Amino acid sequence: MLALESVVGGYGETTVLRDVSLTVPEASVVALLGANGAGKTTVMRVASGELRPRAGRVVMDERDISSSAPFQRGRLGVCHIPEGRAVFPGLTVRENLVTFAKGRAEEALTRATEAFPVLAERMGQRAGTLSGGEQQMLALARAYVTEPRVVLLDEVSMGLAPKVVDDIFAFIGLLARTGASLLLVEQYVSRALELADHVYVLSRGRITFSGPPSELDEENVLAGYLGEGGSR
Repeated sequence: MLALESVVGGYGETTVLRDVSLTVPEASVVALLGANGAGKTTVMRVASGELRPRAGRVVMDERDISSSAPFQRGRLGVCHIPEGRAVFPGLTVRENLVTFAKGRAEEALTRATEAFPVLAERMGQRAGTLSGGEQQMLALARAYVTEPRVVLLDEVSMGLAPKVVDDIFAFIGLLARTGASLLLVEQYVSRALELADHVYVLSRGRITFSGPPSELDEENVLAGYLGEGGSR
């Protein structure tokens, strides 16, 4: 469904990604693992359209979308949930959700509160006054109500309390069961592997492993997480 083909990319004169190829098939969960600085967030930015590749291409449904803007990819069903709290802080919880509801406000609110019941108690509250965990729930619920085809999840559990992390991973599992395809960058490696159908390990901007989780041994993981440096 979504693929990066031989992508080279970076910022200014700095090259971060070097010949990166990966595929997110339909109705699958793909985990992208690697140390801080390996280039995982850059992969997500290229996939979402925030960053144009210098070489290679981004393909969705066999169509080259390398030059498509983020909003155009959104219309194709690509949803990017970046690291941090991706909400409109000045809007209420209800307004955040309805903004993305595609004209089906009540249905969207029902879906959001079924996924995260705590949001039902916060509908009139400004998103910027929510706790960090509640803001992340709102960001995820907002993506959920758009009924996306491909969801790019970049460290969505970062900095959250263990109970909230449990809720977040339960939601990610729910999202996968709806048939959406997920590209998951996650600090909790074992939990990501529990969900994943396929795993890529990124090291210094290059893919060093590609295969099912059952084939990922300790050496592969250590190679991706130790001795890194340099990139974003």
